[in-house]
Amino acid sequence: MNNAFQSSRLERELREGGYGGLHIATHGKFSTDVNDSFLLTFDGKLTMHTLDQLIGLFRFRQEPLELLTLSACQTGIGDDRAALGLAGVALKAGARSALATLWFINDEASASLISEFYRQLRNPALSKVVALQHAQLKLLSDRIYEHPAYWSPFLLLNNWL
Repeated sequence: MNNAFQSSRLERELREGGYGGLHIATHGKFSTDVNDSFLLTFDGKLTMHTLDQLIGLFRFRQEPLELLTLSACQTGIGDDRAALGLAGVALKAGARSALATLWFINDEASASLISEFYRQLRNPALSKVVALQHAQLKLLSDRIYEHPAYWSPFLLLNNWL
């Protein structure tokens, strides 16, 4: 978080740790030009090439990266030539699933939804997509967040199980 979220530390943690999931909540930009696409870290930009390399570390491990969550604005947006946005880069690099957003999000609503999503994922009987659905329904049941703008921008890509 904040100054602890530096590119070198992220790389070190991913090389040394045995993580099944990775959650990145930061701003970024996705462009048709991969050289103009990045996620912001405290010390600069995490390029798509670097993200591809970091997630690619999991390809050769016994347990792959099961879920990459990119809970910033528009992480699932792309264009005709790059339809999956930042999340697509993660999937291409070897993450089994990616949770991304389709438009600008409300931070408070998103934090609530993501927390509930992770709580639901603790139940081994639930798939990722059902856990997301339960989290969305919980947010929808709150009068403050009943508008679809709050609960519907989240998109689960690739492996829903």
